[in-house]
Amino acid sequence: MYFSPPEISLVGNMFRHAGELAEDYFRLGRNGLKNHKYEVKTLAHLDDHEVDSKAFAHLCRYQYQKENDADHTDNFYFFKICLQDDRILDAVNRSGPFVKLAPLMLYIAAHEIVHVVRFDSREVSFDAPLKEKIVEEEKVHSITRNMLQPVAETGIDLVLDCFSSRYQIGDICN
Repeated sequence: MYFSPPEISLVGNMFRHAGELAEDYFRLGRNGLKNHKYEVKTLAHLDDHEVDSKAFAHLCRYQYQKENDADHTDNFYFFKICLQDDRILDAVNRSGPFVKLAPLMLYIAAHEIVHVVRFDSREVSFDAPLKEKIVEEEKVHSITRNMLQPVAETGIDLVLDCFSSRYQIGDICN
């Protein structure tokens, strides 16, 4: 099950909105997220290793290395937020009239962008041991909740109640 064209448009809008909220929350300034290299892909555009049956989204980190030179100044890491359309749509369908796609996608987008900012600014290691990743996930849930406070009346509160503790929002791969 893949996102339809209107759903893909909604996903893009929710990531833009989450990006604006992240820029405000982290005081990055307008367009401050452009300093954090990431892209968002839906299930139809993922490689096999980017598909995860346990999460709504899967964060992968890749390294661009110029001319096989590990010390080149133009080398950088970038992140791919891998959306699991089937898991997201299944959660919305199973919730009946309660959880709508827009607030769920806003939460997922905000959550993954928080990860990108924290990993890219080296607040936490992407390669941390599992125990530290579990602690980091709780921290990201908390930051995401705080970041979304200005839009709490848009149905996001129900998403927070329904999904934040029972479902794994995101996962991480190297």
